[in-house]
Amino acid sequence: MSLHQSREIWGWAMYDFANSGYTTVVLTAVYNAYFVGVVAGELGTGRATLLWTLALGLSNGLVILSAPLIGAFADATASKKRFLAVSTGICVLSTAMLGLTGAGSIAWAMGLIVLSNLAFATGENLISAFLPEIAPEGHLGRVSAFGWSLGYLGGITVLGICLAAIEAAARFGLEPAKAVPIAMGVVALCYGLAALPTFLWVPERGHTSREGGFLRSGLGRLERTRKQLRGLADLRWFLASAFVYASGTFTVIVLAAVYATEVFGFGTQETMGLILVLNLAAAGGAFGFGQLQDRLGSVPALGLSLALWIASLGLAFGAQTRPGFWLAALGVGVALGGSQSVGRALLGLLTPPGRAAEFYGFWGMTLRLAAVVGPVSFGAIAEVTAGNLRLGLLSTAAFFLVGSLLLSRVNEERGHAQVKSP
Repeated sequence: MSLHQSREIWGWAMYDFANSGYTTVVLTAVYNAYFVGVVAGELGTGRATLLWTLALGLSNGLVILSAPLIGAFADATASKKRFLAVSTGICVLSTAMLGLTGAGSIAWAMGLIVLSNLAFATGENLISAFLPEIAPEGHLGRVSAFGWSLGYLGGITVLGICLAAIEAAARFGLEPAKAVPIAMGVVALCYGLAALPTFLWVPERGHTSREGGFLRSGLGRLERTRKQLRGLADLRWFLASAFVYASGTFTVIVLAAVYATEVFGFGTQETMGLILVLNLAAAGGAFGFGQLQDRLGSVPALGLSLALWIASLGLAFGAQTRPGFWLAALGVGVALGGSQSVGRALLGLLTPPGRAAEFYGFWGMTLRLAAVVGPVSFGAIAEVTAGNLRLGLLSTAAFFLVGSLLLSRVNEERGHAQVKSP
């Protein structure tokens, strides 16, 4: 691998480092619990959890509508990098503004979550579309794993800084919950600074083939993609599998801290410690499964990660003590890193050349639909059962079981050969 390739890969992977602070602190460890316990705390756990999942559901619904169109237009106009810059700026700004929310500002907080998560998801799709362009032949899994591993380390770093800031505020007599707005500013600053290498080192390799305006060129390419998908059976089966298992993945990501807080009584600092450990396990899982992917194949590696998901969630459901829950969290972390890294690289193998942003837009649409179905179903169960979060966790394991069954229909060698043929 040349120095030039290494710099591009580092620049690309640094975006994973940059945006992971948002998912770790805002969606997973801090702000979600803050929203349920403080912003909407007066409504009760069940209703507050439902509102949190509805805000995420709305933002992900907007991603479903916009992701394929943005991806198609970005490919047609060779503008993936420009769209990435805009989405990054919006996410950074709206995340910083979350620091202005507090008890009772429910509508304001929900609106900012919708906007920031929409921008985050758009950027995630666009940065993934660079993967097939920069990864050397035969190293797609390892490069994807490197990005995810660096990303989880980024999440740990930002969360650690936030934890230090909250502890420092506590020494001055400020309650941990009231220091959460400081953490939002930390996330926004780290996101913006860490993303700079991406825009400096990663080139735009696309070729302009614009056919009119945004809607005309985007919709035209989408129609061709829709027709092409009819002949790509393995890609269709993979997208179906990804939709189902990602429904479970997003449920765990956005509700892990809520579950730890409400079921096991974790405080703010203990919850942040849990997420730090989970992210460290996920970094190891991404790296390890990336190696397995390039050796065993993408489908077997992904299947192993889904099996680990099922076992870990089963353990979490049955856990009655904190040590049992911590052990389950370690398994979840490894499975999370593995499934996310392998899934992103597998899509690259099944994507036609020159159509990366477009097909990763479809990928993003699939994942965001899952991000609506999974968490909202969990929230609905919490509402109906008067806050029984254990039943919601048990239903989450079913997503990974069904996803495994759908994945068994994917033949990656055949699918890769199809998209490489003229």
